Amino acid sequence: MRKPIILAVDDEPDVLRNIERDLRDRYEARYRVMRAGSGNEAIEVTRRLKQRDDPVALFVTDQRMPEMEGTSFLTQALTLYPEARSVLLTAYADTSAAIRSINEIGLDHYLMKPWDPPEEALYPVIDDLLESWAITARLPFEGVRVAGTLWSPTSHDVKDFLARNRIPYQWLDIERDNSAKALVDGVPGGAALPVVFLATGTALRNPDRKYSPKRLACGRERREASTISSSSAAGRVASPPPSMERRKGYRQRSSNRRRREDRPAPARA
Repeated sequence: MRKPIILAVDDEPDVLRNIERDLRDRYEARYRVMRAGSGNEAIEVTRRLKQRDDPVALFVTDQRMPEMEGTSFLTQALTLYPEARSVLLTAYADTSAAIRSINEIGLDHYLMKPWDPPEEALYPVIDDLLESWAITARLPFEGVRVAGTLWSPTSHDVKDFLARNRIPYQWLDIERDNSAKALVDGVPGGAALPVVFLATGTALRNPDRKYSPKRLACGRERREASTISSSSAAGRVASPPPSMERRKGYRQRSSNRRRREDRPAPARA
């Protein structure tokens, strides 16, 4: 099983390094600790994780960041991962915003900076949140996911294609599942429904039949250029190196010479 993820977000490099170090020291054996230097970067990271269906257990983010405040980031991130736990890092002047966030976005906890020593100010809070997440968390689906609308003919065609080829898949109804809708909305270039998410995280918008069952099941896409080159290589016969050609020619000439020597001389009249 893939390790659940703890994502730390802060625009100050020193603070980000410190929180990442403290999280790794205690949780790296059971969790994958990641970091982002801004709210916008963290949103992109979260969307990529959701496309791969990687489990996220905890968001730890600073509140006061120039591009996007921590509460704004959590509002979007928790739409993608509603089961994840959230912690807001604040200074004394930001405690009122943190308290409002408890009711507005369902914030689980806020911590004052600095959190030294972490054994007293950080780890007890994180331990409780990760324990509560583990009780309610669902295991990620290891396979193809199809996101669309229930009565869409094209969605039905894709599901029927997967079922006929015995490819397990998970259906995501974007009209009923807010996290599925947010996942589709995050696909670059706009999403033509249905969207098929492979195990690698690749998103296929309204795929046609050119995607073979084997490619969908394995979650691998080969670039057309590599396919052409490999096909060309398969059609060629590898030629031996020049040294081998010379040895082969030498052996052939020697064999011909021996046959001429062994041939009896013609009788004289």
